[in-house]
Amino acid sequence: MHKTSNRYRIVGICIVLTLATLAVYWQVRNHEFISLDDDLYILDNSHVKAGLTREGLIWAFTEVHAYNWHPLTWISHMLDCQLCGLDPGRHHLINVLFHVANTILLLLVLNRMTGNLWASAFVAAAFALHPLHAESVAWASERKDVLSTFFWILIMWVYVRYVEHPTVKRYLVIFLLFALGLMAKQMLVTLPFVLLLLDYWPLRRLTFKAQSVHNSTLTVAPVSTRRCILEKLPLLILSVAAGIVVYLIQRRTGLVRFGTEYSLLSRIANALIAYVAYIKKMLWPSDLAFFYPYQHGDLLNFSLIASSLLLVCITVVVIWKIRQHPYLAAGWFWYLGTLLPVIALVQLVDQAMADRYSYMTLTGLFIIIAWGIPELFARLRYRKAVFSVSAAVLFLILGVTAWCQVKHWRSSMSLYSHGTIVVQNNWWCHNALGQTFALQGNFDEALKHFTEALRIKPRYAEAHNNLGLLFVKQGKLDEAIKHYTKALEIRPSFAKAHRRLGAALGRQGKLEQAITHFTEALRIQPDSPDAHGNLGYALARQGKLDEAVTHYTEALRIKPDFAEAQSNLANALLRQGKFDQAITHFTEALRIKPDFAEAHNDLGAALARQGNLDEAIMHFTEALRIKPDFAEAQRNLDAILTWRDKLDKAAQPSIDPSP
Repeated sequence: MHKTSNRYRIVGICIVLTLATLAVYWQVRNHEFISLDDDLYILDNSHVKAGLTREGLIWAFTEVHAYNWHPLTWISHMLDCQLCGLDPGRHHLINVLFHVANTILLLLVLNRMTGNLWASAFVAAAFALHPLHAESVAWASERKDVLSTFFWILIMWVYVRYVEHPTVKRYLVIFLLFALGLMAKQMLVTLPFVLLLLDYWPLRRLTFKAQSVHNSTLTVAPVSTRRCILEKLPLLILSVAAGIVVYLIQRRTGLVRFGTEYSLLSRIANALIAYVAYIKKMLWPSDLAFFYPYQHGDLLNFSLIASSLLLVCITVVVIWKIRQHPYLAAGWFWYLGTLLPVIALVQLVDQAMADRYSYMTLTGLFIIIAWGIPELFARLRYRKAVFSVSAAVLFLILGVTAWCQVKHWRSSMSLYSHGTIVVQNNWWCHNALGQTFALQGNFDEALKHFTEALRIKPRYAEAHNNLGLLFVKQGKLDEAIKHYTKALEIRPSFAKAHRRLGAALGRQGKLEQAITHFTEALRIQPDSPDAHGNLGYALARQGKLDEAVTHYTEALRIKPDFAEAQSNLANALLRQGKFDQAITHFTEALRIKPDFAEAHNDLGAALARQGNLDEAIMHFTEALRIKPDFAEAQRNLDAILTWRDKLDKAAQPSIDPSP
């Protein structure tokens, strides 16, 4: 009877958690893709947009893209596109479903390990509704976060089954799930350490005294420390391998800038402050933003000293109370250990911390609160009623705050604007906001935000690069070249700046200099389709058609739906007299991009040279419909109509055949 009643409680809690989570996140069905990374992961990724294909699966496992190797995440996005197309709302909702699944799994596995349903429900509710988790759920590109966490919690569940009845088969399932989780995101590298913590509490396999410890759901025999560690070694080997792989990839692609801007001491100081900052934002989740920049200043400032003392004091208390309150050690070292890979000791871009890094790490702190508060107030009168009402109010506040935070993710404009408001001197968000305005054609606002980003951080290569592009769009090539050059002075390995500087020089007719920069961009980033396309275009202008065709072909191998490369390859083939091949590539360019006016014009010219005048006229007309002020297409259309009229007149008989 008791088991049946408890089962109903679990089902009821799962339903409430599901409905509460959906109430917070259902709004994402109307959200847009975010310009940051959603293009790399979905919108501009031909392999992902094609859905589940053999070529796409091979690419997912063999290629590095978006500074990462996570084939399972790519496959997940491919499946989204297969089922949902490019509807952003559906992509977001699938993230939400993963978040719901993670919440329910966390509840079940904690209850299974501890037998404390209400404390487990508290942790699961905090996980589901905390505003710090909005970034991981409401951002389509963070599928890797919710997906890898799904495997994380699933491994914990299987591990509980394993410690109940250790078998090789169950261990192999853990190993397989761990490998899959690492292929979703390498954040799981700390999971072997977490399993070791679970051995101590709540599983009590690793104890100070050789005795069996019983709890309400599990009976687990203690094992030696040596065995506990040896069990984790195969998993640890996978973790080390995954860590090395991701570090080498990010170092090669330029994401890791070890020691280039911030010293080791600065990064350690930032890490200590960030550890406390996450705790603060967990307790008081205000002023949450997408980006938190490094704060320059004296190393020995008040924040660093206070953060260091707080961390040391908490650690000392946890160790002191480790026998009486083992959950303190499990929760605290869970938090410290799982955050270590993303605490910015290795410099990735310029962020001091990120909300998404707290997605699974805060679970350790939630455990401390869920088990610690009832113990602390064990003698409180009416404690059940007080705890129930307090929890209800707390989660209502968290839910409303999370709903408001998710709302900021409705578009790039709203997200970046919010970041400039809540974080002072947020140069990154000013730069991102400038890019968003530039894409909308609002160059004045874009210029204002790029300038503000550079006022805050004068040596900001990305803002100089974006200003260069803005000046190119305004036809101010000399100004653009100055900013591209400045960006490269700050960051010589900036592949995009090399590519854009090369394009600007090419427009000035300085082809040799342009080719030098395109070549350097390819040396830094060999798999850049844009750099291959740019270099091919410059070589074609020099008449080096064979080399140009080689680079266009490589660009299309990397990015098959690169319409501009298809069109440029067709033009190069046309100049080589390969009319049929050229027409094939023009046609493919128009299949990819039907409103490509230049391709319509060039295809019309190719067809005209083959004598297909009617089809040529159709393509010239279509080019002018898309781009009414397209002077070249108008000249071509006028010429071919005049030519056809002359042919028609020449074809008329010169003698009247009538009697």
